[in-house]
Formats: sequence, C-alpha cells, structure tokens
Amino acid sequence: MSETLVQDLLDAGIHFGQRRSGWNPRMKPYIWGQRNKIHIIDIRETVKGLMTASRFIQQTVSEGRDVCFIGTKRQAKGAVEQHATDAGMPWVVERWLGGTLTNFRTIRERLKRLEELEGLVESGEIDTYSKKRASQLQREKRKITRNLAGIRNMNKLPGALVVIDTSREENALREARTLGIPTIGLVDTDGDPTIVDIPIPGNDDSMRSIDVVVQYLISAVQSGLAGRSAAAQGADVTEEMVSETTRPTSSSRAAYRGEASASASSATATAEPTTEDAIATTNTENAE
Repeated sequence: MSETLVQDLLDAGIHFGQRRSGWNPRMKPYIWGQRNKIHIIDIRETVKGLMTASRFIQQTVSEGRDVCFIGTKRQAKGAVEQHATDAGMPWVVERWLGGTLTNFRTIRERLKRLEELEGLVESGEIDTYSKKRASQLQREKRKITRNLAGIRNMNKLPGALVVIDTSREENALREARTLGIPTIGLVDTDGDPTIVDIPIPGNDDSMRSIDVVVQYLISAVQSGLAGRSAAAQGADVTEEMVSETTRPTSSSRAAYRGEASASASSATATAEPTTEDAIATTNTENAE
C-alpha cells in the first residue's frame, strides 16, 4: 500500500466517524479513539479492508463475474454511477427495488418492457397513440430507466456487491445473503460490520471519502478485466499450440506458485513499514 493512498484517505477525512452517542458497539475493533465526542476510525483497519476487498474484487472479475456497486444516498450517487459506468460494471443509485436479486427474472422482464418502450419512441409509433396514452408510456419509460438503468446490461446475478452505508442498503444485503452473494461495504461507526463479508471501516457521509474508496475498488475491477482478457487470449493460444507443446509438470506449477507467493510476501513486507509510519504519524497528530 503506497503512502499516496493513505494520504488520500486522510485528506478525504475517511477516519472521522459519527458522534460517540450514536455508535454501534460492533464497530469497537475498528475505532482508534475519540476526539471532541467524535469517534476516530483506525485507518489501519480501513487500509486492511480496502486491500482485502481489492484482492477479492480482482479475482472475482478475472473469473468472469461482475461486481454491482450500490450507493443510493445522495453523497454516493455521483461517484458510484460515474466510476462503475466507466468500468462497465452494474450500479444502483436510486431506490433499491425489492427482489432485484431474489426475483431477478421479473426485473429482466421489466427491462424487456423498457426496450419495447424505447422502440416505440425511436420508431415514432408512440405518436399514433392518444396524448393521454403516450404520456403514460413516456412516464413508464422514465420510471423504469430511473430505477433500472444501471443494471440493464446485467444478464446474470453479480459475483459480488459493493455497498455504501450498510444501514441504508440493508435490503440489498439481505437479498445477497439469501443467494450467497459475497458483499463488501463501507461502514461508518454507526453501522453494523457483521452484515457484510468484507467491511471497510470509514466515513460513509463524505463525498470525498466515498470517491476515494470507489475509485480504488474500481481500479481492482479494471485489473480483473485485464486479467480476464489475458486469460481468454491465453486460452486461445494454448488451444492452438497444445499439440506442439508439453503441459507443465506438477512440480513446475508448484515452483511457480512458490515464487509468486514469495514475491507477494516480499512486496507486502516492503510496503508495510511506509504505511505504518504514515498511520502512526496521523494518529499522533489526531491525539494532539
């Protein structure tokens, strides 16, 4: 983890939690202390959650599954819609419709209806209806677009959910748990970290902190997409050359895994002191 990310998180104020009077006791392991009756989140836990979520997202996307980003609160809408759209991932920034996951077939039917309505508008056929009926169809089209535009290209259930504010997105998390879909959540000190599989403790009311977190997770998505493309190309090349080459032995694969593991451990060990120094300095400043 680079110093730049840690500094970006601190500059965004991600370590400022809610008032201690409204805290959730289950967030105690993620709280460093308090200042002026405001809980201060341990940014080491934030970094740890981000790293874990990033690795999981990269692996999920590289395996061909999508990640759905959910942020229906005002502060999260802009960042979630913009960054998820840029990465080609599904998103929800309006009210979560009950059954979006558990009744996915019905949601797909509503999207087919949207395509029908768009066809009426594009072909001009809607002008043949009465003004009242045309107005009703236009209103129906706007409503479906507003609620489902972000998931119109989601043809199957996502491989994971990323939510901003676990308290607000409780219905989505409940559906994901029912279907066994892994969840990642930005959790403030008044939230419940136990209802997501990978909690990222941090301020979920600040637009800047939300933007930094979403950008970092989207970069993991992009790495996963690159790995997905590379894997597809590698599969094609392997299929063409399989008759001319020999498959690697189990010992060579084990050696490769050992080298990769050693490389990852070395990189982590190299980066860790820098991160720890930055965090220690920041916590000291907050205490003062």
